[in-house]
Amino acid sequence: MSGHAEAVSKDKLWGGGSSPFSISYGKMMMWYFLVSDALTFGGLLTAYGVIRHASSDPWPVGEQVFESLPLITGSFPLIYVALMTFILIISSVTMVLAVEAGHRMDKKGVIKWMGYTVLGGLFFLTSQAWEWSHFIHGSGGGFQISAPMSVTGADESGANMTVELNGGAWVHMTSELGHAYEHALEHGDHIEVKGGNLIITPAHHEAAHGEHAHAEHGHDAHAEAGPTTLPLEIILNKYVLEHKDGKDIRKIKVTGAEAEKVMNGMASNTLVFGANLHKNEYAVQQQYANFFFFITGFHGFHVMQGVVINIVIFLMALRGVFERRGHYEMVEKVGLFWHFVDLVWVFVFTFFYLV
Repeated sequence: MSGHAEAVSKDKLWGGGSSPFSISYGKMMMWYFLVSDALTFGGLLTAYGVIRHASSDPWPVGEQVFESLPLITGSFPLIYVALMTFILIISSVTMVLAVEAGHRMDKKGVIKWMGYTVLGGLFFLTSQAWEWSHFIHGSGGGFQISAPMSVTGADESGANMTVELNGGAWVHMTSELGHAYEHALEHGDHIEVKGGNLIITPAHHEAAHGEHAHAEHGHDAHAEAGPTTLPLEIILNKYVLEHKDGKDIRKIKVTGAEAEKVMNGMASNTLVFGANLHKNEYAVQQQYANFFFFITGFHGFHVMQGVVINIVIFLMALRGVFERRGHYEMVEKVGLFWHFVDLVWVFVFTFFYLV
């Protein structure tokens, strides 16, 4: 017996009152919203890619910018942001389990998995806040040199090499040295580069020993501490991936007299600590910091919205609202948004941290 399509009247086809995709109106509207939001993120990431490709200035390398862990000293490239990403992806899995439990009308299952999803979202939000704080505060201070020069330093393998720096090259102090320098600037201390060292003399100490009118008992603890001498350690190409003699160079440390030469050649008005919307220590190109703030901030706003909505759904499930309605469709609609947020982060993570 041959099969034939059943004739459907025009009234049934075009009469309205039913979804053409066999889904509810609410779920269809959520899909419309997600498509429009995807276009927004796509436009932002495309603009970032175009600006980066068109830039003639060196662009920061993510694993050199984001190498810190909370409460732990040392270099851990991308470890923390990888943990953030992993937790966010796991929260997407718990959301799938919450939706599946809703299909089975399993109230306890929905509550449990939604609770885990909320915790994952909160962890990501607090971690992103810490990343922003670290990005804004900085990790050593960046500055340009004012004239071309040649310096010798050691790369990460310990091999010595000579690097030609053109006027305007962006270099960095090590984290400890940079923070000491920044602290001295904030307190108005005297800073001197001499003998391959950075010598910081507290302002009160200098005044106390420069004027004989002050008696010994008038010196405070800060003045009595005297000058602090720190060995100069300058990092070249810390945030820039360069190719030299067939070898990739990610970090070159310059110390002693060579570092003093770089410091003395510093352009006086370009010392920058951390990042804001006007300057950033990570690159000459300011657009890098601007796009980072806007795109990661825009995504973070979406995560915050998702966490708030997930908490509301969690409380509604706890109070038995969906049990009385006879379905958990709201959990599924929220799940679509949460999966979208996770998927967008994969692209943001790739653009800013990996590429």
